[in-house]
Amino acid sequence: MKALITGGAGFIGSHLAESLLEQGHSVTVLDNVSTGSLDNISGLKDHPRFQVAMESITNEVVMDRLVSECDVVFHLAAAVGVYLIVEDPVHVIETNVLGTIGVLNVANRYRKKVVIASTSEIYGKSGEIPYREDTDRVLGPTTKSRWSYSTSKAVDEFLGLAYHRQFGLPVVIFRLFNTVGPRQTGHYGMVVPRFVQQALRGEQITVYGDGLQSRCFCDVHDVVAAIIGLTNCSNAVGEVFNIGSANELTILDLAEKVLHAVDAARPNGARVEESSSDGGRIVRVPYDQAYEPGFEDVRRRVPDTSKIKAMIGWEPKISLEDTLARIVQSQTIGGAPSD
Repeated sequence: MKALITGGAGFIGSHLAESLLEQGHSVTVLDNVSTGSLDNISGLKDHPRFQVAMESITNEVVMDRLVSECDVVFHLAAAVGVYLIVEDPVHVIETNVLGTIGVLNVANRYRKKVVIASTSEIYGKSGEIPYREDTDRVLGPTTKSRWSYSTSKAVDEFLGLAYHRQFGLPVVIFRLFNTVGPRQTGHYGMVVPRFVQQALRGEQITVYGDGLQSRCFCDVHDVVAAIIGLTNCSNAVGEVFNIGSANELTILDLAEKVLHAVDAARPNGARVEESSSDGGRIVRVPYDQAYEPGFEDVRRRVPDTSKIKAMIGWEPKISLEDTLARIVQSQTIGGAPSD
């Protein structure tokens, strides 16, 4: 098939592009590299079935041409990351909602399948664990910018499902839960690359809040396999699916695993010296200092993935320990952090 990946120079998009090419498909990446990087796809530039367009999804002329030439649109372009949500909420809302409107409008014109990336943020702070695709959403007030990203992605989902129901457009939606792997950046608050970089530099790992909040981390290769599997499944059209691991751990436990992975990657497994006056390698930072006064975090976020398993037989295979080892290896040159 001929695939168009919006946001294809990003962390997940670049891995998706590689996998599609390996399977014999043709791939076009559209990215304005506002949060992605051309370095992520530099190894693909000479591939005969790969091309890249450096442009925004809001450019209607470019989108019209690219969508008309493809078979399926993987819509991954979005403004993401907790820092960005807090610092530039207007950009987050406009990019996510207006971008998706543009993608769906053009895809409907040419009757092309659209596979939309959504997020576990959809569930807000619901206490109904694990989250099923039909779990009620529970959000904080609109005065807390924290919830603007969740709301914008919910609008994306509503739009995608509305295009399917009203116009018969083939749409598949997947919700990601803490995808991790090489190429992910810590610039926008992503916890694993931030922890790894701090540990590689011999700095204290900064854990926000009390560190007892828990998450489930899924390797990007497992995630990409799920996305492609859903795309190839005709029964997945018009449906929403969770993609993630059900192996829950606290952020403090994650910090310890990162320290172990970094120490194991050093010559002879040498442990870096303690980096604080009290000998601790992990320090807790209040949310008010890390983000904004009154910031609301989610204590637990665990997916129910029984729906996607029943649909395509998918479940994650790669352990977090193996993923962390690959991330550390990808970010080190002779034992020092890479740029």
